[in-house]
Amino acid sequence: MKKQVIVIGGGASGLAAAIMAKTNHHSVLLLERNHDCGKKLSMTGNGRCNYYNQDQDLSHYHTTEQEVLKEIITEDNQKSLLTFFDEIGLVPRIREGYYYPYSNQASSVTKLLKKKAEELGVQTETDCLVQTIVKKSDKFYLETTKGPKQAAVVILAAGSKAYTKTGSDGSSYELAQRLGHTILPVLPSLTFLKGQEKALYKIWAGVRSEAILTLYENGQVKKVEQGEIQLTKEGISGICTFNLSRFVAHGLLDGTKEEIKINFLPCLEKPTKEIARNFFEERNHKLKNRTLAELLEGILKEKLITVILKKAHLRESIAWQELSMEEQDRFLEILLAFPFSPIQTGDYEQAQVCQGGIPLKEIDCQTMESKKVKGLFLVGELLDVDGDCGGYNLTFAFLSGMLAGKGIK
Repeated sequence: MKKQVIVIGGGASGLAAAIMAKTNHHSVLLLERNHDCGKKLSMTGNGRCNYYNQDQDLSHYHTTEQEVLKEIITEDNQKSLLTFFDEIGLVPRIREGYYYPYSNQASSVTKLLKKKAEELGVQTETDCLVQTIVKKSDKFYLETTKGPKQAAVVILAAGSKAYTKTGSDGSSYELAQRLGHTILPVLPSLTFLKGQEKALYKIWAGVRSEAILTLYENGQVKKVEQGEIQLTKEGISGICTFNLSRFVAHGLLDGTKEEIKINFLPCLEKPTKEIARNFFEERNHKLKNRTLAELLEGILKEKLITVILKKAHLRESIAWQELSMEEQDRFLEILLAFPFSPIQTGDYEQAQVCQGGIPLKEIDCQTMESKKVKGLFLVGELLDVDGDCGGYNLTFAFLSGMLAGKGIK
């Protein structure tokens, strides 16, 4: 039966939901608070938009309801999503399993989604902020900045608090809560970390380095990430850091002791002190009459070398053979496990996504329909699902939107 559908939010999940609902012959009105749809989507991935990943292992997704998530991130749903991308005209450029638009422009994804919605006849109203939603009998009544609206079905796709400059102010949580939904604590995710030793960080600011990051919570290993990190005047950033930030944010909220050990020698096969000691013994034998700083040349950037030696309380002019065993141990410990104590994550403005939100147990995982309010569908970042860097958050946004659009009966 054809129904009147209002989609609130014109981002990835909202556009996908609107397209699928219209494909299934419903009447669709999409309401977007910004002047145009897809503002955040067009900025994703520094303007390149990694929208999918061949590796869909559930370990890349985080939620309090992992069993429910298994019913959403299925092989069949993944195939349907790839078909959806193909049908809107998206040609992938695949690099090591990471999907980008072939144009390498995030704006291409937005334009293709908008064009498909337009061709299907989806009506769109921009500069339209939804202020309240009330359900009476079989209809939803909405108050908006462009006057009252009503529909038989509402798909809430208005995002989280991340990237607040794109209009994501968290107001969608309040709309859902007023309709009877639970909101789990919302925290920033995929963001940088601030640490304690700002005097040292000012020295290494601007350096990029290959590293292995190991996050410890109350002394126990929580997660390990390897790749390039960015060293900033306040701490650390980059993809590896982002993938740890969600756990740090939770830990800081709960009072957990959070510590990251940074291995700046991932070039070694095994990060043991004895292997590192042998490496420097051999290097010192090969490169005669070099200072410790000079032995590090070609391995680490100059500013990072300065920080390592300062942290180890060693002069840059000292030679390897002049070090006592205790000094060697201290130097190697700093190189292999530089201690970083996070005191704060980036805020919502800097975060790529948020964690927390509406628990998955409150929706039908086949259709994304609310179990509390018939005719209400909940998708995207509003839900308690966040992913690692690598296209996972957009995958969930598109997939949940697609399921909601298909799920309207």
